[in-house]
Amino acid sequence: MTPNQPEAVSPRSEAGDTRPAWDLERITTDLRSTRMDWRSETGRLQELGRRDLPSRRDLAEILDLLRGALFPMRLGPPALSERSEDFYVGHTLDTALNLLLDQVRLELRYMARHCGQPCDEGEPETVARRIVGDFAADLPRIRRLLDTDVLAAFRGDPAAKTVDEVLLCYPGVEAMIHHRLAHTLYNLEVPLLARLVAELAHSSTGIDIHPGAKIGPGFFIDHGTGVVIGETAVIGENVRLYQAVTLGAKRFPADDSGNLQKGLPRHPIVEDDVVVYAGATILGRITIGRGSTIGGNVWLTRSVPPDSQISQASLTDDCPDNGGGK
Repeated sequence: MTPNQPEAVSPRSEAGDTRPAWDLERITTDLRSTRMDWRSETGRLQELGRRDLPSRRDLAEILDLLRGALFPMRLGPPALSERSEDFYVGHTLDTALNLLLDQVRLELRYMARHCGQPCDEGEPETVARRIVGDFAADLPRIRRLLDTDVLAAFRGDPAAKTVDEVLLCYPGVEAMIHHRLAHTLYNLEVPLLARLVAELAHSSTGIDIHPGAKIGPGFFIDHGTGVVIGETAVIGENVRLYQAVTLGAKRFPADDSGNLQKGLPRHPIVEDDVVVYAGATILGRITIGRGSTIGGNVWLTRSVPPDSQISQASLTDDCPDNGGGK
């Protein structure tokens, strides 16, 4: 600012007001210009009417309610008793599902705009109610799956004193509560909602599970920080992962125009009863055979047969190209 240039004054500032004076009018105008440039470049000018996007904040509230309904005596309100348990679950589910219905409507409107037409047959309201109804009907199955995950964590960790400790404290269990719910939403074709649910868990636990990943019962992530599981990963029953494990893609094929091809199977298949220790990286559409153990910090890009014992030493000695195991 030059000596003769007047100080910019915010429209909210008044005489005698000691608050800083921001040039809000100019900043607001510049931000609007930036938004318009972005929308023009991406062909999204048609979106200027209103915000038709699901809300991360509202989904966090819905998830809190659903966790309470799934595990009322552990994740519900502190004053809850068994006598009022069913009433609490019914009331909480009614609230959560009606809030979820609003979010599903938003995603369907969003998808309709991007597809240029309704992305599913039938009236949007009918589709939204069907999706939420199917999600609600799946909750008992989700609870049973989560019970197997909690028991796997309790039995697989000698430090765990009770199943309540596991449910209340373990980030891997929290991540799986989110994932079981997110995977159902993903299968019901509301992928944006599913991804938001997954990212809420990622933010709080450091565990990144794409909602498309298929995970069998009895899944245990010990410690958990830095675990990454990709969209097309398939994990069998009674699998255990430790921190910083990656089940990722080896390469990303592109079409003739150079655009990445989406939806192709590109992540590992991990069969039943596999243990993967900390820091292991498993890439590509390969299969880890049933009962195998993958050692810490192993880099693996080829399939291994059942009952393999893979370590850095075994990869060096038995398979110089990092492809197999004993």
